[in-house]
Amino acid sequence: EPSPKDGESAAAAEPSRGGTAPSSGVVVQVREKKGPLRAAIPYMPFPVAVICLFLNTFVPGLGTFVSAFTVLCGARTDLPDRHKCCVFWLNIAAALIQILTAIVMVGWIMSIFWGMDMVILASKYS
Repeated sequence: EPSPKDGESAAAAEPSRGGTAPSSGVVVQVREKKGPLRAAIPYMPFPVAVICLFLNTFVPGLGTFVSAFTVLCGARTDLPDRHKCCVFWLNIAAALIQILTAIVMVGWIMSIFWGMDMVILASKYS
């Protein structure tokens, strides 16, 4: 049996069973679909995002609450078609969800991931 060469997969080295050659494709573009709460996370300066992550780690929802006010100060979000006040209230809603569900640990975990997303967005923004 022939062994696959370097750079080839085992499936490409063997003849296909269906009588057709395996198709190869190229990914042209991958886009992440975000829900309205996730898309409302503001692109903040990196130090502010780190502070919000720190706050979210120790007091669930507090960093998200602080980040809501950066929207009113002009921070950009992935919801350009929505008014600032609407995006502000979406962030307040996310903070409330994190605070209210922190009792069962879901909100705390969500809060930490939210803060990590803030830092990731801030590093892309810089």
